[in-house]
Amino acid sequence: MAQSITLTHLDASGTANMVDVSAKPATERTAVAVGAVVMKPETLALVRAGDAKKGDVLGTARLAGIMAAKRTHELIPLCHPLLLTKVAVDVTPDDALPGVRVSATVKVSGQTGVEMEALTAVSVACLTVYDMVKAVDRGMRIEAVHLVEKTGGASGTYRAE
Repeated sequence: MAQSITLTHLDASGTANMVDVSAKPATERTAVAVGAVVMKPETLALVRAGDAKKGDVLGTARLAGIMAAKRTHELIPLCHPLLLTKVAVDVTPDDALPGVRVSATVKVSGQTGVEMEALTAVSVACLTVYDMVKAVDRGMRIEAVHLVEKTGGASGTYRAE
């Protein structure tokens, strides 16, 4: 039997709106997202050595991801502003790609989840890597940005396969 799907950001007439979470209890919520920037091996060598013209690529991308998570509600129109309790972004070189892997963990004690904040952190960190080394490798690819885990709230735990 097919299940009826309701989009929470649309009202009865189909108009986009912010979801009313005022009746939801505050719970501990966590989201983890990942992504990657694939680049030439020689570009990765520049990143790893810290020799990029614009400076410390990995550190700058990590800070950009953290800042982005905190400002997600300003970027995604229907997201709630949240008092985040943790934002951790890891930007790690990976010779196997070759490139950089990015992961973000975001936590809150609140009435709505932090999936968008984790995804935004990863996306902006990846874009920052691209921006900082695009002068030497315009063919880089941002890939596989996705949610890998979410806990808390009425829908419980989600883990990507």
